[in-house]
Amino acid sequence: MGAPEPYKCTPIFDEATLPAGLRGEHRTKVGVWGVIRVLEGRLRYRVLDPVSETILDAEHPGIVIPDQLHLVETIGPVRMVVEFYDREPQIARTGA
Repeated sequence: MGAPEPYKCTPIFDEATLPAGLRGEHRTKVGVWGVIRVLEGRLRYRVLDPVSETILDAEHPGIVIPDQLHLVETIGPVRMVVEFYDREPQIARTGA
């Protein structure tokens, strides 16, 4: 079995088009993993339980654990997508 592939991907969002639903507290469904990929700029990724905060950029994607309450905030201009997986993804980090 190879590396997991996303079964769905959002459109590319920027600081103006990022939906309110992603900016507010939300969660993926049980069994659904997500990878937040920042194409340009930076994004603040906040997990609410357990509490953590990470700054994401093109070299540092964020992983969303199933059913974990979280939100994102833009930090200036940004372009990003979210990929969805049915099992834990192996996220590739560039520059590592």
